[in-house]
Amino acid sequence: MDTPDRPRRLRIDGIRPLVSETTLEATDLIAPVFVDATTDERVPIETMPGHERVPVDGAVDRVEEIRETGVEAIIVFGVPESKDGEGSGAWAADGVVQAAVRRITAETDAYVITDVCLCEYTDHGHCGLLEPDAREDPTLTVENDPTLEALARTAVSHAEAGADMVAPSAMMDGMVGAIREGLDDAGHTGVPIMSYAAKYESAFYGPFRDAADGAPAFGDRRHYQMDPANAREAMREVELDVEEGADVLMVKPALPYLDVVRDVRERFDHPVAAYNVSGEYAMLHAASEQGWLDLEATAYESLLSIKRAGADLILTYFAEDLAERL
Repeated sequence: MDTPDRPRRLRIDGIRPLVSETTLEATDLIAPVFVDATTDERVPIETMPGHERVPVDGAVDRVEEIRETGVEAIIVFGVPESKDGEGSGAWAADGVVQAAVRRITAETDAYVITDVCLCEYTDHGHCGLLEPDAREDPTLTVENDPTLEALARTAVSHAEAGADMVAPSAMMDGMVGAIREGLDDAGHTGVPIMSYAAKYESAFYGPFRDAADGAPAFGDRRHYQMDPANAREAMREVELDVEEGADVLMVKPALPYLDVVRDVRERFDHPVAAYNVSGEYAMLHAASEQGWLDLEATAYESLLSIKRAGADLILTYFAEDLAERL
């Protein structure tokens, strides 16, 4: 007896695209750009095949390459010439990100987002100002409240350089409120904040720390980044950022935390972003190099799963590779 319920009827080629529930477009993607003030030429990132650090003079060309694929938004990370204990290069008017953003916004139509954190600029590699004796005592790390002023100064300097959006990633309590106040006081009321609202202390960040030269010199970041075991806590973190004025809510990493992406999507009306991080990118490349996976197919499926979970925007190292297919 023929069953009346046959889902296969809608899986043939003619109808399949019409009933597809989830779409992935090049305009959903944000491409990272690494700008390095210590080099005059492009430097391949060994742990992230296909990606390079580019000199400040090469930032515009790099962004134009991305734009040609159909990706419209980029996020800029900087590698400074020098570092210090406070990370003062993060807010310097002539800093690497500020210099690159001025050129990019003057010469391209890209939507420019900037990462707001101190880890690339501190000589200790942590995301804020250290507590006294933190270098000797592993139970101590970053002072939360003094770091807020530094993050706000950094965000304002990025906006003054021309950034369209700022994205604080330091996971300090109150950082969104401090940055919103700083931006508003400086006249940048129209610059939105994409907060790394639920950022986990993850093992998937290794290649990025090579790319941005931002690995901690000692200890780890478990005292301020989230415990991978916690999902309910993520809702508290996100709600606080919403109350402080976040415009877009980021979950990082993406694939191991799709449940969190879904929970944020269902609970909040704000746009949701997910960061398909360097380790997620590198592991697919490694498997592909062994002949175990089809790189393009698995990358596409990975990003589709992130979108299906509820992300509106995806920050991914696959942006250029997949844009033409999309």
